[in-house]
Amino acid sequence: MDSIRTSDYDIHFNSTCYKKLNIHLAERNYSIIFVLVDENTHNYCLPSFLSQVVTNSHIEIIEIEPGEHHKNIDTCVGVWNALSELGADRKSLLINLGGGVITDIGGFIASTFKRGINYINVPTSLLAMVDASVGGKTGIDLGHLKNQIGVINTSEMVLIDTAYLQTLPQNQLNSGMAEMLKHGLIADKSYWDEFKNPNEINANNLNSLIYDSVLIKKNIVEEDPNENGLRKTLNYGHTLGHAIESYCLSHPDKNSLLHGEAIAIGMILATYISVKISRFSMEQCENVKRTILNYFPKETIQDSDYLPIIELLKFDKKNEHGNINFVLLEEIGKPKVDCKVSNEIIIEAFNYYKA
Repeated sequence: MDSIRTSDYDIHFNSTCYKKLNIHLAERNYSIIFVLVDENTHNYCLPSFLSQVVTNSHIEIIEIEPGEHHKNIDTCVGVWNALSELGADRKSLLINLGGGVITDIGGFIASTFKRGINYINVPTSLLAMVDASVGGKTGIDLGHLKNQIGVINTSEMVLIDTAYLQTLPQNQLNSGMAEMLKHGLIADKSYWDEFKNPNEINANNLNSLIYDSVLIKKNIVEEDPNENGLRKTLNYGHTLGHAIESYCLSHPDKNSLLHGEAIAIGMILATYISVKISRFSMEQCENVKRTILNYFPKETIQDSDYLPIIELLKFDKKNEHGNINFVLLEEIGKPKVDCKVSNEIIIEAFNYYKA
């Protein structure tokens, strides 16, 4: 696959990744290279990655605990301290080898350590490949509230080696599929139609689907890097999805959801709300719901969960002047931003999801 060039960095794929990385390392001559991993990527991805890196620079490994609940300021402090103790300076490089948590928190750590050092994202999950690693968004959670603290700062490059997907369990693969489905809904009906039958998604076509998904996100981000308009469409399903994810993380009696699992629910809800507000076709809404539920089992949401989830919407990053802003669809591939939605319609959408 050809590399994708953005205005600030390049995205390389598979065998090209390591050629470009090694050229970059030779040209920059970093003082120390740090590789940020979690326990899983340390065990399953790091040996393969290191075997393909050629450099004269010293390499240090920093490991953090896996999982969304460790994407917080305490973990950042631990990594900042490790960088300091290991002699990191402004000519050091941080390579983030992992899923969305690693690329989010690693980008934030690099962007703030000594007012900013270079970093490279090497996503190892499908979610990180098609979404988290691309576009320069970095950040951490504030308690159970998703991505409240962060900066937009692009990496030196993104290296997408789809061989790492072989290390993932099926639920993690599906989690990334949610973002690919979203890209189809907001940008390209023909791309959305590729996902109608899960049995047709296989090793032969997954690489090209990943490539097209990255290209969709790249084009949107390049047109609106600071999320003033078009880039907001990438939040389709995320307004309620993030609230559901945060609610399940904080509720003692709820099972936590992977990001994509929560966003899948959020997209079904947003699609129904689009019927009520944006004249989206109910027939198409049924098709969207059916397709998404082909990839994600229906989660149990009680009536008593509705209002606590709605209460969390006030923390959504798209909110302006006290208004909660939704991304909705007029039709597949034609989104609308900054839509106002009443609590009554949100509750109606939850009931539709449960029906």
